[in-house]
Amino acid sequence: MAIAKVCGIETEYGILVVSGDEVSPTTASSLLINSYVARLERKIGWDFEDESPQRDARGFARDSSTPPEVETHLVNAVLTNGARYYVDHAHPEYSTPECSNALELLCHDRAGEVILRRSLEAARRFLPPGEEILVHKNNSDGKGNSYGCHENYLLDRATPFSRIVQRVTPHLVTRQVYCGAGKVGQESGDKEHPAHFQISQRADFFEEEVGLETTLKRPIVNTRDEPHADPQKYRRLHVIVGDANLSEVATFLKVGTTALVLAMIEDDFHAGRDLSLASPVSSIRAVSRDPELGALLELSSGEHLTAVELQWELYGLARKYAEERGLECLGESSDVGAMVLELWEQVLQGLEVDPDSLANQLDWVAKRRIVEGYRDRHGLKWSDPRLAVLDLQYHDLRPAKSLFARLDMQRLVGIAEVETAVTEPPATTRAYFRGRCLSLFASSVVAANWDSVVFDIGEAPLRRVPMMEPLKGTARHVDTLFDGCESPAELLRRLGS
Repeated sequence: MAIAKVCGIETEYGILVVSGDEVSPTTASSLLINSYVARLERKIGWDFEDESPQRDARGFARDSSTPPEVETHLVNAVLTNGARYYVDHAHPEYSTPECSNALELLCHDRAGEVILRRSLEAARRFLPPGEEILVHKNNSDGKGNSYGCHENYLLDRATPFSRIVQRVTPHLVTRQVYCGAGKVGQESGDKEHPAHFQISQRADFFEEEVGLETTLKRPIVNTRDEPHADPQKYRRLHVIVGDANLSEVATFLKVGTTALVLAMIEDDFHAGRDLSLASPVSSIRAVSRDPELGALLELSSGEHLTAVELQWELYGLARKYAEERGLECLGESSDVGAMVLELWEQVLQGLEVDPDSLANQLDWVAKRRIVEGYRDRHGLKWSDPRLAVLDLQYHDLRPAKSLFARLDMQRLVGIAEVETAVTEPPATTRAYFRGRCLSLFASSVVAANWDSVVFDIGEAPLRRVPMMEPLKGTARHVDTLFDGCESPAELLRRLGS
């Protein structure tokens, strides 16, 4: 049976400084994050000891062993909720703690938005009069630059990577019909026949089917082989094609459906029908540039399907999989798996009949309604810069300015749950142990990363606690260790016994 689909989301936020002076986004991002972590008992830095982003799942590694996209001298903090908060490519990035299911991950992704808003508030007192930092949860600056929202899924190392590529690609290309964030205009492609409105913000920026890059020549399937877990047992699929969503339904389905598709791939569960696309790169752009959802995608077999029709194929297979194998891989609670299937079916039905009926559920539909309504009222051409401003304003994290915040969108998690996730780790993964260590013994934690915590208990050498199993270190596993534990030295003795 497929292993549990432990998952996480890494979001790079767009950042802009409004002032008379030119301030670099790197400086602004550092100020933003430092302003937030300064309020914590102690800033715990990231441990780069085990970083190996150049290892390729196709069986080789590049010469460089230093993460090229991470500047280690910049702020890079671990939070008490188990998350990582740091500067990446001149953007503030929030990486959620590991979560055991899509609903838990949605809650921690929303907590990231709260943390960014509080960072903005904290940073204001350090800014000169008239200067303001703006943050947007989006993926494009409109000038040809894109920044990512990456997902991560735990996979069984025994699953052939070629099978993963073949069967996950059609899903990653077409799932944007419900998890696209929407976009005015385009930043690549045929300028003589421009796309006025797109489903996805990221589709313009993908140029290859498979590869290791994340910033240039981006591939639909990323081959980074850095499991942050026991490499003999696990791999981590690093998914870089997704948009950053504000819609809770879109985020939940983005993660839930992908986890389910990956479980079917692990179990080699298929209907005997090859859904491989003849040209994935051209298809991902074709889907994005077709908000009417009628574009036909050519399969390797020569057959043609729309993106929605292909998603129906995957949904039907997933429904059969659930009946025959169950959905334990999507989390301990069967309710989450059932919720994924129910929402997936409902959304596909809405897209098939009337996409506008999903305006309170999906980002791209909600944004298109706002933009088209404004355009019609004012008689604007699609090239009018005011429409690009509306696009950006949809993603503004300031509640008073955000267009998204004014919408009555369907919510799947409560405000209290999100507030808890701002400071508390999920109880169902190893993030719980990491977060509890930081909450209780911050003064003795030197550094941490996904698979270890490093302690200084006043004795040489430093003590590293490995966490190579993502589903150990949970509340169920370690709460008794923490009960009545008065010092990190005592915790380490208990772990040793």
